[in-house]
Amino acid sequence: MIRWNILTLCLWLLALVLVGWILAQLPLGDIAVQLGQLSWSDWLQWTLVNIAILYLAVKRWQLLGRALLVPLSLARLFRLRQGGSAVSFLTPGPHFGGEPLQLYWLYRHCETPLHRAVAMLGLDRFMETGTNIAVLLAGVLLLLGTTILPVQEWLQITAILAAVLCAMVVGLTLVLRHPDWLARRFSPLAVRLQGVTGHSSKAQDESDMGGWKALVELLRNALSKRQPTLWLALLLSLAGWGALLLELWLLLNLLGLTPSVTDILLIMVGMRLAMLLPVPGGIGTIEASLLWSFQYLGLPISAAVGLIALIRLRDLLVLLVGLACLWSFHRPMVPVKEPVKKPASAE
Repeated sequence: MIRWNILTLCLWLLALVLVGWILAQLPLGDIAVQLGQLSWSDWLQWTLVNIAILYLAVKRWQLLGRALLVPLSLARLFRLRQGGSAVSFLTPGPHFGGEPLQLYWLYRHCETPLHRAVAMLGLDRFMETGTNIAVLLAGVLLLLGTTILPVQEWLQITAILAAVLCAMVVGLTLVLRHPDWLARRFSPLAVRLQGVTGHSSKAQDESDMGGWKALVELLRNALSKRQPTLWLALLLSLAGWGALLLELWLLLNLLGLTPSVTDILLIMVGMRLAMLLPVPGGIGTIEASLLWSFQYLGLPISAAVGLIALIRLRDLLVLLVGLACLWSFHRPMVPVKEPVKKPASAE
């Protein structure tokens, strides 16, 4: 735990140093001028697009929950998702980190059986990560086809993305087709963890195996009997990417730019690749990727400054919403007092 805290602190310091160095190179005086030129209708359009992005992500999770027989409301799932996202933003890597808390909330506050909670959270993260990797891979391949990028320097990135995507498919196949073999392979690790926590017993092992089998069976039933729901969830995930591209196009237009499709692809791919680095919130890496892509495309650096300001403003607002959701789950629960029944003789 101490080593992890030291690593997190070092990554935060590195991110802040990188941000400081980038800000020292930028004409910060242009930010207020550019933001002041935006009208209320511009802010409204941008707000609506971001609401659509959040809605699509939560609705996808709700559909996956229904496929796994976990019907939860959009409002509750929104709190779950944004509260976990706030934790993920503050930990190394802006994509992961809040899952343990989300799993706990599903189990404790939503009264979801543990194997269903694990399946619901795991399937959502698998679909989101798989979609992100697949769209990034498609974006890089499209850019390579336009000769806007040097092929040799980006082939390595293409190979890494393809390898990660293949590994995810192989992992899902093993879980669904060979769960017993997979359980045997990981049983030594489970025994070690139980030995460290001091909860190793034959009854515990049997309980864990029963939960694992229930989890696999639940996933199998969802994939075999509820395919239309899963396909709709996948379409929503792709629609979320479409909304992200729409947001980027809108922001660039608000800053006075008329980018081509390849320009938008390059900027988006650079940003998303920067977010894969283990830096909290992509702080420093996103800024560096935007400066690189704008210089590479010959776009004005002042527009990059404005885009960075707008993106970080959005991140701050979303983080505040996530922290509010996080706080709502950590409020002390007030016990409900049962009404005192009068004795029969008193009636």
